[in-house]
Amino acid sequence: MTRRSCAIYATGIVCAHLLIVGIALLVAQVFQTLVQNRLKKEITLTEGSRVFDTWKNPPPPVYMQYFFFNVSNPDEFMAGKKAVVTQVGPYTYREYRPRENVTFMENGSMVSAFSPKTFVFRPDLSVGDPEVDVVTTVNIPAVAVMNKVKDSFWMSTLVSGMMRTTKAGIFMTRPVHEILWGFKDPLLSKIHKMKPEIEEYFGLMYMKNGSLDDHFVLHTGEKDYMDYTKIFSWNGKSELKWWTSNQSNMINGTDGSTFHPLLKRDERLYIFSSDLCRSIHVSFVKDVEVKGIPAYRFAPPRDVLASPEENPANAGFCVPAGNCLGTGVIKVSVCRKDAPVVISFPHFYLADKKYAEGVDGMSPNQEDHQTYLDLNPKTGIPVRASKRAQINIILNKIVSGCTFQTVVIDNASAAKLRKLLLISMLMSNFPLLIIAIGAIMLLIFIVLMVRARRKKVSLPNRSKIFAQTILEGV
Repeated sequence: MTRRSCAIYATGIVCAHLLIVGIALLVAQVFQTLVQNRLKKEITLTEGSRVFDTWKNPPPPVYMQYFFFNVSNPDEFMAGKKAVVTQVGPYTYREYRPRENVTFMENGSMVSAFSPKTFVFRPDLSVGDPEVDVVTTVNIPAVAVMNKVKDSFWMSTLVSGMMRTTKAGIFMTRPVHEILWGFKDPLLSKIHKMKPEIEEYFGLMYMKNGSLDDHFVLHTGEKDYMDYTKIFSWNGKSELKWWTSNQSNMINGTDGSTFHPLLKRDERLYIFSSDLCRSIHVSFVKDVEVKGIPAYRFAPPRDVLASPEENPANAGFCVPAGNCLGTGVIKVSVCRKDAPVVISFPHFYLADKKYAEGVDGMSPNQEDHQTYLDLNPKTGIPVRASKRAQINIILNKIVSGCTFQTVVIDNASAAKLRKLLLISMLMSNFPLLIIAIGAIMLLIFIVLMVRARRKKVSLPNRSKIFAQTILEGV
């Protein structure tokens, strides 16, 4: 056997082995399993893991945008007409949310941490000066006090007298900064003198700038990657007490800032929202891409805030039992000191039409008012998110204001994630690379075999021609 023949057969043997090994690895998904196991191990809240520092000090900037509905006809409304409102805003604040007092528990399977939030005003992203701009809106302290004493004739009479002396009405006109971060309310101050436990200051975000309100104990994901950052307890509670069913009182899912890796489109992800005082779920909507990173968009479906008639599972959120509102709104008085507060999506998006039609100035639409999360499915990392909510006061469908929270992955984090995904893709597709090399070598083997075959065929013909030439010469 010639060297050429040896080389040809060696090529065939190598390509055959490459194809067999590559196809076997591809079918058995060996490298995909290795990559997935590596992700499960790396994406855990343990010292030195890839995600721990990012979880402790999230780098992407988070912006809170506050919008208010300025009531332009308070007197006409009190006379029985429909309220007319105009949306004012945004007033934008950069939100910083490092986790503090981080302590590992249960041999590293759980971690305890506080989640303080600090807000810094961003005039470049706002429409005006919140300390100068004034808004006419519902006088929430007065309405809350009236709602508290409505069942007592004597207390109602006393509160009515206090409201006359302090000139407190159903509406108030105050600077945006005061409505957000707090002001000394005259009516609450009078009540505070009789009941010191009643706070005399009020603000939608009063005492929430830098406070250590939220204390979470989370699963680190070390035992099971599906439990990564799931909440074990919130402020010392493993379940809630204010709703009317065990299911409604469950604390499910994460806090919405992190999710387990290897997400699937058909998953239902759970999030505990302290603003809603309950857990909600989000479902897959569509595939998207953010800064070159593939992502799944998840959003709350209509049934999250559906009435019990549409979704019987929501009956437990009616307090007292049977006292339910319509689809798209949830009364959260039970966790707001009995204030008549109702939460919805902005402009009553996904709610019964009667709510938006009850106030002149509402224009619900998906693009502007949907809450959503764009999650990279391989890592579970949020690359973009928009949390949108509206605070309403039960006063013949009057609206108080909206909050929009947005976050988009920063360029540095996006570059790191793209690099991680590229390495993961190359490793997962390594069997395809082996198959491709085997296929190329198979083509080379076929070409060499054809050429060798042609030489064998042409060799006898050359011998005959040479013999005939010799005979003719003789």
